[in-house]
Amino acid sequence: MDHGAHAAVMESHWGGGVSPFAATWQKTMMWIFIVTDGLLFSGLLCGYGFLRMANTIPWPKQSAVFSIPFIALMTFILITSSATMGTAVGAARLGDRRTAVRFLWLTILGGAAFLGCQAYEWTHVIHDGARLYGPLSGSELAHLGVPRQFPAAFFILTGFHGSHVLSGLVILTITALRTGLGKTPAQGVEMAGLYWHFVDLVWVFIFTLFYLV
Repeated sequence: MDHGAHAAVMESHWGGGVSPFAATWQKTMMWIFIVTDGLLFSGLLCGYGFLRMANTIPWPKQSAVFSIPFIALMTFILITSSATMGTAVGAARLGDRRTAVRFLWLTILGGAAFLGCQAYEWTHVIHDGARLYGPLSGSELAHLGVPRQFPAAFFILTGFHGSHVLSGLVILTITALRTGLGKTPAQGVEMAGLYWHFVDLVWVFIFTLFYLV
């Protein structure tokens, strides 16, 4: 393709039309939101990394505080829900409304199971003495020598992500109900899927950087 033809193609994509690169304004806005929210999570993870590296007290071994197999199970549940979400999007594109609704509800079930596991994890960590301002004096975490910033990083990172999972479940529930009534087009299911895949991807980074590294 010569330079003139390439310029013509780019002009057709970005020449002021309402759908640059065949993306509707709704999908474009969703991508802008995902990018900005991704930057916010990146800032939180970078802040966590800075706290960990700058802390004079050694960071605790994660397996001493958390059940890593249980966290891995949570991760598996969320990744599986991402797969069911992809199936729902594919079915919606093909016009198979019944299959789309079924896999939307399976995705909701997976997300609810993940939140239930996270609530159990929070209960366990709080019982061990974790507080937002640090470990309780005389608690199990205090005996492990957990630095004050560790519980705060845990609650902020996992809590902020959990709020995204909860909002995603609300969005998916509304999408499933409206899809069942034939009121949500395939693009609506796809945009809900974009958000859910983003939530799943963020958790993979949190799982890797906070629980494993």
